[in-house]
Amino acid sequence: RHPRALVLGSCRPAGTQRVCIHRVRSCSSIRFIKSKYVCVFDKSALKFSHQQRLFRTSAVSCGQIVQFKLSDIGEGITEVTVKEWYIKEGDSVSQFDSICEVQSDKASVTITSRYDGVIRKLHYSIDDIAFVGKPLVDIEIDASKGVSPEEDVVETPPMSHEEHTHQEIKGHKTLATPAVRRLAMENNIKLSEVVGTGKDNRILKEDILNYLAKQTGAILPPSPKAEIVPPVRKAEAVPAAPKDKTRKIPVPVSRPIAFSGKDKTEPVTGFQKAMVKTMSAALKIPHFGYSDEIDLTQLVQLREELKPLAEIRGVKLSFMPFFIKAASLGLLQYPILNASLDENCQNVTYKASHNIGVAMDTEQGLIVPNVKNVQVCSVFDIAVELNRLQSLGSAGQLGTSDLTGGTFTLSNIGTIGGTYAKPVILPPEVAIGALGKIQVLPRFNGKGEVFKAQIMNVSWSADHRIIDGATMARFSNLWKSYLENPASMLLDLK
Repeated sequence: RHPRALVLGSCRPAGTQRVCIHRVRSCSSIRFIKSKYVCVFDKSALKFSHQQRLFRTSAVSCGQIVQFKLSDIGEGITEVTVKEWYIKEGDSVSQFDSICEVQSDKASVTITSRYDGVIRKLHYSIDDIAFVGKPLVDIEIDASKGVSPEEDVVETPPMSHEEHTHQEIKGHKTLATPAVRRLAMENNIKLSEVVGTGKDNRILKEDILNYLAKQTGAILPPSPKAEIVPPVRKAEAVPAAPKDKTRKIPVPVSRPIAFSGKDKTEPVTGFQKAMVKTMSAALKIPHFGYSDEIDLTQLVQLREELKPLAEIRGVKLSFMPFFIKAASLGLLQYPILNASLDENCQNVTYKASHNIGVAMDTEQGLIVPNVKNVQVCSVFDIAVELNRLQSLGSAGQLGTSDLTGGTFTLSNIGTIGGTYAKPVILPPEVAIGALGKIQVLPRFNGKGEVFKAQIMNVSWSADHRIIDGATMARFSNLWKSYLENPASMLLDLK
């Protein structure tokens, strides 16, 4: 029964059935009457003396099951590991709601919904391997509000990368992730008017925020900052001696140890799989090693003075921002260390941006996110970005943009222990530095007097195909001079 039912003519052949339908399309006029039923005839019976009418009926169910498939997330990734589900069967979801978090061998990615509906089936469990083009979840959508039956039915072919990350604007494809498109939509911003700074002119979240700031005249700081407070003068003119630190005793990792007596085989997945691939490629590079020691006594004092100011701004200031900025100043003088060599060893590309990577030890394994455009960042800007990367790295939430595009790398292995190391280059980069722990050691000054010095060892590795030993040594000496006399960096800061 239906209040808008239709009826055909006034005749009713014997044996016809009365049924309710929602939609009727005819090739000529139909007369509406108050009847609640419609007569449905066999096509052969639908002939009248004055005209012929043809009907097509379409039954509409309460909901339509659509398989939401894992689209191509770029970087040549074909499979991912499901790390966390944000929904369960029976939950209602809307467009752009988070469905799950997956981890590839390059980054962790949050998958968002394309539909409004109800989750009917999860195709994978936690830590299962999901493949691009295969269904992630089944979603029941409202057929009257959702896609039509001719679109996105179960048999729909896998969604392409372009469908997932591109927006078609007047024949021009603008690269942007769903999260970025949602941010633009919420602020009524046309992506065609935003200049992308990502790979292949991809529009990033920062591009949207910068565009919004220009439109509104607002200034968007890297993080909430308080007013700059001048340093408090100390009563004593002589700087206090570094605090004596008790020797740290290694503490065993608090994990339950189960002795099953059986060998266990696990597949190589996630970041470990990426490390296998990267280190295998690094074996093709002839490494040149160079080591030195740095007296950080002045830098230690300077950091102690700046730490309270950074904390007032809500930022933790470590030594790493100084190391990174000094490296960037050195790369300006020796750009060959911020370059890449093509596979055929025929061309060297000098990178305009100093995207300096920082090796991090996480529960997921070794990851190397990078601070973008260090050449235009202050030491405080670098500290803000490092805080963000460390927070995301600890939570396993680093995105592909954070983990790709590096041009030079520093590994602070000294936070765990050790003095010298032999770092391995991360292709396509051509140089990397490993920083040892800072130790209080006796040294002689210019007058031959013994004093306590804060000593750190550094170990460099360079691609000996395009970088000679003299270049690496000169770069290291310049980097060393900036750190041993931090005030000298002011002359070259831009």
